[in-house]
Amino acid sequence: MKEAGRLKTIQINPRTNRLEIDIMEQKGSFVVVVCDGKARLTELPLYGETKIITHQGKVKRVKFDEGEEF
Repeated sequence: MKEAGRLKTIQINPRTNRLEIDIMEQKGSFVVVVCDGKARLTELPLYGETKIITHQGKVKRVKFDEGEEF
């Protein structure tokens, strides 16, 4: 499956419909978004906002607004 930018596709076991994530492999904070039987993971920025944009109950995009401490 095509991966766009920062979002990484996570495989869902089709037999059990379960999602397995090894949290020790992930760096820092992250978020998992699930919609229509698809799961995507992305790391959260150190300073900023991550917005999940929906339309009619479905995820349309994930937007990142980052900054830096002064």
